[in-house]
Amino acid sequence: MAPPLLDTASVLVDLRAVRRAGLLRLRGRELPSLEAAAARAVTARTREGAVEALLRRAVERLDAGTLRTAAEYTLGLAQGTRDWPASSRRARAAEVYRVSEERFRKHHEVMVLEQVAGYIVELAEGGGEPAATEWEAGTHRALEVLAGDRSVRLTLHVHPVELLRDVDVVVAPANTYFALPEPYKSSVSASLRRAASVRGVTGDLLDDPVHDELRKWTAQHGTSGRPVLPGTVAATGSGAMAEQGVRRIYHAAVARPRAGTNDYDVLPTDVTRAASRAIGLLAEEHDRFAPPLASVCFALLGSGRGGLPYRVSATALWSAVEAELARGAPWDVHIVVRDPEAARVVELVASRTRPGGDRSAPGGSA
Repeated sequence: MAPPLLDTASVLVDLRAVRRAGLLRLRGRELPSLEAAAARAVTARTREGAVEALLRRAVERLDAGTLRTAAEYTLGLAQGTRDWPASSRRARAAEVYRVSEERFRKHHEVMVLEQVAGYIVELAEGGGEPAATEWEAGTHRALEVLAGDRSVRLTLHVHPVELLRDVDVVVAPANTYFALPEPYKSSVSASLRRAASVRGVTGDLLDDPVHDELRKWTAQHGTSGRPVLPGTVAATGSGAMAEQGVRRIYHAAVARPRAGTNDYDVLPTDVTRAASRAIGLLAEEHDRFAPPLASVCFALLGSGRGGLPYRVSATALWSAVEAELARGAPWDVHIVVRDPEAARVVELVASRTRPGGDRSAPGGSA
């Protein structure tokens, strides 16, 4: 039997169903057009997984900025939103355009879904880009990418940041007060604070060097108790992580606390600024250590509590890194993420500068 013909109108019907249900409630729902498109464009283990992969690939083709971000919130593709009710996703998408929810529903949402539907049809008709490599937790790979006219290596890790070894500098997100989270929390900054701490045989905390050095940094720079400019980077030692070959931690102030809440705001421009500043700081500190500092690993800044979608964070980060490498910076660059989906997004962003357009991922897993 011939596969069903696809058109934008039929895909739109299914997209509206996904918008109402959310990604966690797709099981058992009839989505004939999306399923037909997914069968032609992506490979996945489950029907729901194929539909989600298709949606992500279509949204990745949207122009970066308000259009793509609104689409990610509308369909529950933004990090942390897959279980949000439709009303909450619509409200956040409306904030992206700074309009009321009603105006967004009548105008912007229609535009967003139509754009996504168009790219889904294009993908199904064979206009899709090659899919990124499958990723699993606990792996790392070296990707050959272009920076200007140079071919450089980017090493991508998929594991908790505290498992990094033999990388001189780790760049971690921080809030603009440089106030570290408690070490028992799950954020990148908390994980590094915990990994750097020194504990006795019974688990008692003997030394909290990252916390103490960061407090000293703010005192020396006269910023204790007040925010620094977003994009500021503070350097500390790595405490116990020195035993793993990690020698410095750069704290990148990208998260602006939202008054009266536990939430943060992160702007992509601040991520780019912080990444560029971190590389500049690496150049300044390079010869102060023996052997000289040579490698740097970035977390995906702003993609946790900051709420940036993986694609937005990766694009903002890579734009700064690529620019520095294109100018001849000699650094060995790494990016660490915990989620295989985040790794896939980073690979897609960096793959746009693969030599010869080859998107296959060389290297192996560890």
